[in-house]
Amino acid sequence: MKHFLSILDTPTPALTAMLLRSVQLRIRTNAQGLLAGKTLACLFQKPSLRTRVSFEQAMRRLGGEALSLGQNEVGVGQRESAEDISRVLSGMVDAVMARVVSHETLVRLARVSVVPVINGLSEIEHPAQALADVLTLMDEFSPGDPLGLAGRVVAFVGDGNNVARSLAVLCARLGMEFVMCAPPGFDLPPAWIDDVRARIPGARLSSIGTPPDAVRRADAIYCDTFVSMGQESERASRLRAFEGYQVSDALLAGAPGHTVVLHCLPAHRGEEITDSVMDGPRSRVFRQAHNRVDAQMGLLAELLAPSDGAHANG
Repeated sequence: MKHFLSILDTPTPALTAMLLRSVQLRIRTNAQGLLAGKTLACLFQKPSLRTRVSFEQAMRRLGGEALSLGQNEVGVGQRESAEDISRVLSGMVDAVMARVVSHETLVRLARVSVVPVINGLSEIEHPAQALADVLTLMDEFSPGDPLGLAGRVVAFVGDGNNVARSLAVLCARLGMEFVMCAPPGFDLPPAWIDDVRARIPGARLSSIGTPPDAVRRADAIYCDTFVSMGQESERASRLRAFEGYQVSDALLAGAPGHTVVLHCLPAHRGEEITDSVMDGPRSRVFRQAHNRVDAQMGLLAELLAPSDGAHANG
C-alpha cells in the first residue's frame, strides 16, 4: 500500500525512481499500454489547469483513463465525508488524485483507501509540482540524472508557501541547496525547518532576506504568486510586504550567467515577475509547465506499475 501525499514523507529512492521513470516514459514507445485498464479519479476542491491536464494526459499516454470530478459534484465534507468518498472510489478506480483545501482531507482519504492517494495540491505541500520543477533542473544541468544535481543552488524569491516547502525538501533529498528569500513573516516556519533537518541529515536550507544576495550564487531562481488562492482578502497588504521581491531583469543581472528562472504558474505578470524575464531567454517557465505531464507519468507509473528495484513510501 502506498500513497504520495508529501515529499517529506517519501524516501529518496522512491523520488529518484519517479524522476528516472519520467525521463524514460517521455519516449512514447516506452509508455504505450503501461497502465492499460487502469483508471485515475481526480477530485478538485480548487480550480486547476496544469494539475488537471497533466494528470489526465499522463494517464492517457500510459494507456489508462482519468475521471475529473469537481467539488460541486462530489461535495467532499458536505454531501459525504472524505472517508466514505474514499471507500466508494477505492472499489471503482485504481488511484485517486485530490487537489484540496486542507491537507487533512488527503490524510483522511488515504487512511481508509485501498488504492494510492496522490496529493495534487494542499495548503501544506505541492509534491507533484516539485517533481516537474526538478525534472526541469535535470533537463538544464544533469540530463537523465537527478543525483547529478547535487551542489546546485535554488533561490526561491517570494512566499514560503506549499510550493516552496515541497521544493525545499526535494532539493534537500537530492543534495541541492535551497535558499529562501522572503520578507519578515513570510519565511519558511522555523519549526518546519528543524523537522526537515532532523529527518534529512545534511539538508542545506538557508534564509537570505534580500533578493540580490539570495540570487548571487543561484543556478535557478524560482518565484510564485504573492497572493495564493484563498488569500485574496490579503492582497493589498501582501503586495506591500513583497515590494522589492519581484524577479526582474535587474535582479537576474546579479545572478550567474547560466541561471534560469522558474515559476509554477499561474503568474501575475508585473507583480512577482516581469514580462521581460518570463518571456526572456533564461526563462524555463513553460518547459516547466509542460514537464508536469512527464513528471506525472513517472509518478503514476511508480505507484501503479513500479519498476524493478524501485522503493515506494508506505
